[in-house]
Amino acid sequence: MNAFDIIKIGSNLLKEKNIISHIIDSEILLSKILKKTREEVLVNLDQKINRKDFLKFKSYLKRRLKNEPVAYILNEKEFWETKFSINKYTLIPRPETEILVEKLLETYKEKKITILDIGTGSGCILISLINSLPQSVGIGIDISKRAVLVAKKNALKHNISNRIKLLNKSLEGIFNKKFDLIVSNPPYIERKDIKNLMDDVKIYEPRIALDGGNDGLDLIKKVIYKSKYILKIKGMLALEIGNEQIKKVSKILIDNNFRIKKVIKDNKNNIRCVFAERKK
Repeated sequence: MNAFDIIKIGSNLLKEKNIISHIIDSEILLSKILKKTREEVLVNLDQKINRKDFLKFKSYLKRRLKNEPVAYILNEKEFWETKFSINKYTLIPRPETEILVEKLLETYKEKKITILDIGTGSGCILISLINSLPQSVGIGIDISKRAVLVAKKNALKHNISNRIKLLNKSLEGIFNKKFDLIVSNPPYIERKDIKNLMDDVKIYEPRIALDGGNDGLDLIKKVIYKSKYILKIKGMLALEIGNEQIKKVSKILIDNNFRIKKVIKDNKNNIRCVFAERKK
């Protein structure tokens, strides 16, 4: 069989399972097996696929048919124009979070800052920022030891291990430093809503990185409370938040001596990020 036949087989099976991205998923899985870009495969659909590669494709397809995300099957996800290693202990980086990185880089372009990333996961936010801010340094913390191991792997891959520390710590364990920027994409989904998420998310992504407690604000509150003590005066707290949380989050920020500097909408016009400055 050739590449066209195999992609079609995979796409049809995924379509039967109502997987919307059935075509692109089939293309990505095959291109990974062939160690080629998706574009390279698509311009050479007549290429013959050997039995070993076909069997590998079938094993990947079997996992995707159970709704396992492609990113976990391949153990990687593109973020900020580069690939990050991920696994089941880390959230899959999302385009919405790239907006957070983009706006922060606009704010801190060519500046020398110290950054704390709370709940670093794969390290994609911190590493993307440090990569683009060559004079800056940062610390990433996560309560998941296994997530920190993934972040360390990504730091090595991106050659910035000398400018960041990645620690298996809770935010309560950070107390003797002051930062210019604290960034966090904390769990912000209300516990009762987790059951309504897509199977790809609720079955496979780490619950600890999704569950924001009864009101979705448990971790957001903790990050805000802690940040007022470890941010420099006029330092910035940048949070990714859930839909319709901005009013409540803004009140918590203002009550804790922060000034709202900017809110950022995602591609669906939902307020996704809030930047707040620590007042004197």
